[in-house]
Amino acid sequence: MTEIEVPTKRGTVLNGVLFDTPKADTVVIAITGVHGNFYSNPFYYNFGDTFNAGGMDFIYAQTNDAFNQIRTYNTKTGKEEIIGSRYEDFHWTDEDIEAYLDFALTKGYKHIILAGHSLGANKVVYYLSRHNDKRVEHFILLSPANLKFLTQVVTDKEKDIIKKQVAQGDGQKMLPFEFLGWLPCVADTAYQWMFDNFLDNFHTEENGDFSQVNKVKHSGALLIGTYDNFAFGEPMAFLKNINNHFAKPESNQLIFIEKTGHTYQQKEQETADKLLQLVKDWRTN
Repeated sequence: MTEIEVPTKRGTVLNGVLFDTPKADTVVIAITGVHGNFYSNPFYYNFGDTFNAGGMDFIYAQTNDAFNQIRTYNTKTGKEEIIGSRYEDFHWTDEDIEAYLDFALTKGYKHIILAGHSLGANKVVYYLSRHNDKRVEHFILLSPANLKFLTQVVTDKEKDIIKKQVAQGDGQKMLPFEFLGWLPCVADTAYQWMFDNFLDNFHTEENGDFSQVNKVKHSGALLIGTYDNFAFGEPMAFLKNINNHFAKPESNQLIFIEKTGHTYQQKEQETADKLLQLVKDWRTN
Protein backbone atom coordinates (compact mmCIF):
# COMPACT_ATOMS: atom_id res chain seq x y z
CA MET A 1 0.00 0.00 0.00
CA THR A 2 1.55 3.26 -1.18
CA GLU A 3 0.36 6.84 -0.83
CA ILE A 4 0.30 8.58 -4.20
CA GLU A 5 0.13 12.19 -5.37
CA VAL A 6 -1.85 12.79 -8.54
CA PRO A 7 -1.63 16.25 -10.14
CA THR A 8 -4.60 17.68 -12.04
CA LYS A 9 -4.39 19.98 -15.06
CA ARG A 10 -5.20 22.96 -12.83
CA GLY A 11 -2.22 22.02 -10.67
CA THR A 12 -4.07 20.82 -7.58
CA VAL A 13 -2.52 17.61 -6.28
CA LEU A 14 -4.97 14.89 -5.26
CA ASN A 15 -3.95 12.31 -2.69
CA GLY A 16 -4.77 8.65 -3.14
CA VAL A 17 -3.56 5.22 -2.10
CA LEU A 18 -2.29 2.51 -4.45
CA PHE A 19 -2.69 -1.10 -3.35
CA ASP A 20 -0.13 -2.68 -5.66
CA THR A 21 1.23 -6.10 -6.46
CA PRO A 22 4.20 -7.11 -8.62
CA LYS A 23 3.55 -7.01 -12.37
CA ALA A 24 -0.21 -6.40 -12.16
CA ASP A 25 -1.66 -5.44 -15.54
CA THR A 26 -5.14 -4.60 -14.21
CA VAL A 27 -6.19 -1.76 -11.92
CA VAL A 28 -9.52 -0.73 -10.43
CA ILE A 29 -9.75 3.01 -9.73
CA ALA A 30 -12.39 3.86 -7.12
CA ILE A 31 -13.56 7.49 -7.04
CA THR A 32 -14.68 8.43 -3.54
CA GLY A 33 -17.91 10.07 -2.47
CA VAL A 34 -18.50 12.83 0.07
CA HIS A 35 -16.38 12.06 3.14
CA GLY A 36 -15.62 8.70 1.54
CA ASN A 37 -12.31 8.20 3.32
CA PHE A 38 -10.70 5.24 5.06
CA TYR A 39 -12.14 6.35 8.40
CA SER A 40 -15.76 6.54 7.28
CA ASN A 41 -15.56 3.81 4.61
CA PRO A 42 -13.15 1.12 5.85
CA PHE A 43 -14.34 -1.23 3.09
CA TYR A 44 -11.63 0.31 0.90
CA TYR A 45 -9.06 -1.76 2.80
CA ASN A 46 -11.00 -4.93 2.00
CA PHE A 47 -11.22 -3.92 -1.64
CA GLY A 48 -7.50 -3.17 -1.93
CA ASP A 49 -6.30 -6.28 -0.11
CA THR A 50 -8.74 -8.54 -1.98
CA PHE A 51 -7.78 -7.26 -5.41
CA ASN A 52 -4.11 -7.63 -4.50
CA ALA A 53 -4.71 -11.23 -3.44
CA GLY A 54 -6.25 -11.73 -6.89
CA GLY A 55 -3.18 -10.31 -8.63
CA MET A 56 -4.72 -6.94 -9.46
CA ASP A 57 -4.06 -3.39 -8.27
CA PHE A 58 -6.54 -1.03 -6.66
CA ILE A 59 -6.49 2.76 -6.32
CA TYR A 60 -8.40 4.51 -3.56
CA ALA A 61 -8.91 7.73 -5.51
CA GLN A 62 -9.68 10.75 -3.35
CA THR A 63 -11.09 13.70 -5.20
CA ASN A 64 -12.02 16.99 -3.52
CA ASP A 65 -14.56 15.71 -1.04
CA ALA A 66 -13.13 12.64 0.68
CA PHE A 67 -12.65 14.82 3.78
CA ASN A 68 -14.12 18.10 4.93
CA GLN A 69 -10.68 19.67 4.46
CA ILE A 70 -7.56 18.28 2.78
CA ARG A 71 -4.17 19.95 2.93
CA THR A 72 -2.37 19.71 -0.40
CA TYR A 73 -0.44 21.92 -2.85
CA ASN A 74 -0.55 23.22 -6.40
CA THR A 75 2.18 22.25 -8.85
CA LYS A 76 1.63 25.37 -10.96
CA THR A 77 1.71 27.96 -8.19
CA GLY A 78 3.96 26.05 -5.81
CA LYS A 79 1.68 27.12 -2.99
CA GLU A 80 -0.19 25.12 -0.38
CA GLU A 81 -3.89 24.59 -1.02
CA ILE A 82 -6.77 23.51 1.18
CA ILE A 83 -9.42 21.52 -0.65
CA GLY A 84 -12.30 19.43 0.65
CA SER A 85 -16.05 18.99 0.67
CA ARG A 86 -16.61 22.46 2.13
CA TYR A 87 -15.10 24.09 -0.98
CA GLU A 88 -15.94 21.59 -3.70
CA ASP A 89 -16.72 22.71 -7.23
CA PHE A 90 -18.32 19.91 -9.24
CA HIS A 91 -16.80 21.38 -12.39
CA TRP A 92 -13.53 19.77 -11.25
CA THR A 93 -15.00 16.31 -11.86
CA ASP A 94 -13.57 15.77 -15.35
CA GLU A 95 -10.08 16.91 -14.36
CA ASP A 96 -10.01 14.82 -11.20
CA ILE A 97 -11.02 11.58 -12.89
CA GLU A 98 -8.78 12.26 -15.87
CA ALA A 99 -5.84 12.78 -13.51
CA TYR A 100 -6.24 9.30 -12.03
CA LEU A 101 -6.64 7.75 -15.49
CA ASP A 102 -3.48 9.53 -16.63
CA PHE A 103 -1.68 8.21 -13.55
CA ALA A 104 -2.81 4.65 -14.33
CA LEU A 105 -1.60 5.03 -17.91
CA THR A 106 1.88 6.09 -16.76
CA LYS A 107 1.99 2.95 -14.58
CA GLY A 108 1.54 0.82 -17.69
CA TYR A 109 -1.72 -0.96 -16.84
CA LYS A 110 -3.32 -2.76 -19.78
CA HIS A 111 -6.76 -3.00 -18.20
CA ILE A 112 -8.41 -0.10 -16.32
CA ILE A 113 -11.75 -0.38 -14.52
CA LEU A 114 -13.30 2.91 -13.38
CA ALA A 115 -15.40 2.62 -10.23
CA GLY A 116 -17.13 5.15 -8.03
CA HIS A 117 -18.86 4.93 -4.67
CA SER A 118 -21.86 7.08 -3.70
CA LEU A 119 -21.35 10.56 -5.23
CA GLY A 120 -18.25 9.07 -6.87
CA ALA A 121 -20.59 6.89 -8.95
CA ASN A 122 -22.44 10.02 -10.11
CA LYS A 123 -19.08 11.51 -11.07
CA VAL A 124 -18.10 8.41 -13.05
CA VAL A 125 -21.30 8.56 -15.11
CA TYR A 126 -20.88 12.29 -15.65
CA TYR A 127 -17.33 11.71 -16.90
CA LEU A 128 -18.16 8.76 -19.15
CA SER A 129 -21.20 10.55 -20.61
CA ARG A 130 -18.86 13.29 -21.81
CA HIS A 131 -15.79 11.21 -22.69
CA ASN A 132 -15.89 7.91 -24.52
CA ASP A 133 -12.53 7.19 -22.93
CA LYS A 134 -11.03 4.08 -24.53
CA ARG A 135 -8.64 3.65 -21.62
CA VAL A 136 -11.57 2.55 -19.48
CA GLU A 137 -12.70 -1.01 -20.17
CA HIS A 138 -15.66 -1.14 -17.78
CA PHE A 139 -17.32 0.87 -15.01
CA ILE A 140 -18.54 -0.13 -11.56
CA LEU A 141 -21.18 2.01 -9.84
CA LEU A 142 -21.21 1.33 -6.10
CA SER A 143 -24.22 2.60 -4.13
CA PRO A 144 -25.07 5.49 -6.52
CA ALA A 145 -26.17 8.65 -4.73
CA ASN A 146 -29.78 9.80 -5.01
CA LEU A 147 -29.26 13.53 -4.55
CA LYS A 148 -32.98 14.22 -4.19
CA PHE A 149 -32.92 12.07 -1.07
CA LEU A 150 -29.92 13.91 0.35
CA THR A 151 -31.18 17.43 -0.35
CA GLN A 152 -34.79 16.93 0.79
CA VAL A 153 -33.78 18.02 4.31
CA VAL A 154 -32.79 21.52 3.17
CA THR A 155 -35.45 24.01 4.31
CA ASP A 156 -36.82 26.92 2.30
CA LYS A 157 -35.15 29.28 4.76
CA GLU A 158 -31.78 27.63 4.19
CA LYS A 159 -32.29 27.77 0.42
CA ASP A 160 -32.95 31.51 0.68
CA ILE A 161 -29.78 32.01 2.72
CA ILE A 162 -27.73 30.15 0.10
CA LYS A 163 -29.18 32.20 -2.77
CA LYS A 164 -28.78 35.50 -0.92
CA GLN A 165 -25.17 34.83 0.04
CA VAL A 166 -24.22 33.91 -3.54
CA ALA A 167 -26.08 36.92 -4.97
CA GLN A 168 -24.21 39.24 -2.59
CA GLY A 169 -20.86 37.95 -3.81
CA ASP A 170 -20.21 35.96 -0.62
CA GLY A 171 -20.26 32.58 -2.31
CA GLN A 172 -16.87 31.60 -0.92
CA LYS A 173 -17.88 32.35 2.66
CA MET A 174 -19.09 29.61 4.98
CA LEU A 175 -22.81 29.16 5.49
CA PRO A 176 -24.17 29.91 8.97
CA PHE A 177 -25.54 26.35 9.16
CA GLU A 178 -24.44 22.84 8.24
CA PHE A 179 -25.73 22.03 4.77
CA LEU A 180 -27.70 18.75 4.57
CA GLY A 181 -27.53 18.76 8.37
CA TRP A 182 -23.92 17.51 8.45
CA LEU A 183 -21.84 19.29 5.78
CA PRO A 184 -20.17 22.61 6.69
CA CYS A 185 -19.50 24.32 3.36
CA VAL A 186 -19.30 27.61 1.50
CA ALA A 187 -22.40 28.99 -0.20
CA ASP A 188 -21.09 28.31 -3.73
CA THR A 189 -20.80 24.60 -2.97
CA ALA A 190 -24.28 24.43 -1.46
CA TYR A 191 -25.67 26.36 -4.44
CA GLN A 192 -24.33 23.72 -6.81
CA TRP A 193 -25.85 20.95 -4.73
CA MET A 194 -29.27 22.63 -4.74
CA PHE A 195 -29.64 24.61 -7.94
CA ASP A 196 -26.90 23.82 -10.45
CA ASN A 197 -26.15 20.16 -9.89
CA PHE A 198 -25.20 18.32 -13.06
CA LEU A 199 -24.26 15.31 -10.91
CA ASP A 200 -27.95 14.76 -10.18
CA ASN A 201 -28.05 11.96 -12.74
CA PHE A 202 -29.70 9.06 -10.82
CA HIS A 203 -33.39 9.01 -9.91
CA THR A 204 -36.09 6.76 -8.46
CA GLU A 205 -38.61 8.09 -10.98
CA GLU A 206 -38.77 6.33 -14.33
CA ASN A 207 -39.14 9.67 -16.11
CA GLY A 208 -36.22 11.34 -14.32
CA ASP A 209 -33.44 13.02 -16.26
CA PHE A 210 -31.23 10.10 -17.27
CA SER A 211 -29.68 11.86 -20.25
CA GLN A 212 -26.16 11.35 -18.92
CA VAL A 213 -26.72 7.66 -18.22
CA ASN A 214 -28.08 7.17 -21.73
CA LYS A 215 -24.93 8.66 -23.27
CA VAL A 216 -22.52 6.24 -21.59
CA LYS A 217 -21.12 3.84 -24.19
CA HIS A 218 -19.19 1.64 -21.76
CA SER A 219 -20.60 -1.48 -20.13
CA GLY A 220 -20.14 -2.40 -16.51
CA ALA A 221 -21.82 -3.27 -13.24
CA LEU A 222 -24.08 -1.60 -10.69
CA LEU A 223 -24.00 -2.64 -7.02
CA ILE A 224 -26.09 -1.71 -4.00
CA GLY A 225 -26.89 -3.01 -0.52
CA THR A 226 -30.49 -4.08 -0.01
CA TYR A 227 -30.67 -1.87 3.11
CA ASP A 228 -29.30 1.23 1.40
CA ASN A 229 -31.43 4.09 2.77
CA PHE A 230 -30.49 6.63 0.08
CA ALA A 231 -33.10 5.29 -2.33
CA PHE A 232 -36.38 6.08 -0.53
CA GLY A 233 -36.63 2.50 0.72
CA GLU A 234 -36.36 0.81 -2.68
CA PRO A 235 -32.66 0.26 -3.39
CA MET A 236 -33.15 -2.68 -5.75
CA ALA A 237 -35.77 -0.83 -7.80
CA PHE A 238 -33.54 2.25 -7.78
CA LEU A 239 -30.62 0.29 -9.26
CA LYS A 240 -32.80 -1.42 -11.86
CA ASN A 241 -34.29 1.92 -12.89
CA ILE A 242 -30.83 3.38 -13.42
CA ASN A 243 -29.74 0.41 -15.50
CA ASN A 244 -32.87 0.55 -17.65
CA HIS A 245 -31.75 3.96 -18.90
CA PHE A 246 -28.38 2.86 -20.24
CA ALA A 247 -28.26 2.55 -24.01
CA LYS A 248 -27.58 -1.19 -23.63
CA PRO A 249 -28.82 -2.27 -20.19
CA GLU A 250 -28.44 -5.93 -21.09
CA SER A 251 -24.66 -5.41 -21.24
CA ASN A 252 -24.49 -4.52 -17.53
CA GLN A 253 -24.60 -6.65 -14.40
CA LEU A 254 -26.61 -5.86 -11.28
CA ILE A 255 -25.24 -6.98 -7.93
CA PHE A 256 -27.27 -6.83 -4.71
CA ILE A 257 -25.54 -7.27 -1.37
CA GLU A 258 -28.10 -8.62 1.07
CA LYS A 259 -28.78 -7.05 4.47
CA THR A 260 -26.31 -4.17 4.32
CA GLY A 261 -26.44 -0.46 3.68
CA HIS A 262 -24.69 2.32 1.80
CA THR A 263 -21.20 1.42 3.02
CA TYR A 264 -21.59 -2.39 3.23
CA GLN A 265 -21.35 -2.65 7.00
CA GLN A 266 -20.64 -6.24 8.08
CA LYS A 267 -20.52 -7.23 4.40
CA GLU A 268 -17.26 -5.53 3.38
CA GLN A 269 -15.47 -8.75 2.51
CA GLU A 270 -18.43 -10.27 0.71
CA THR A 271 -18.66 -7.13 -1.40
CA ALA A 272 -14.93 -7.21 -2.14
CA ASP A 273 -15.08 -10.88 -3.15
CA LYS A 274 -17.96 -10.22 -5.55
CA LEU A 275 -16.08 -7.33 -7.14
CA LEU A 276 -12.94 -9.41 -7.59
CA GLN A 277 -14.94 -12.19 -9.26
CA LEU A 278 -16.66 -9.63 -11.46
CA VAL A 279 -13.37 -8.24 -12.76
CA LYS A 280 -11.93 -11.75 -13.19
CA ASP A 281 -14.94 -12.67 -15.33
CA TRP A 282 -14.44 -9.57 -17.47
CA ARG A 283 -10.81 -10.50 -17.97
CA THR A 284 -11.60 -14.02 -19.15
CA ASN A 285 -14.57 -13.20 -21.40
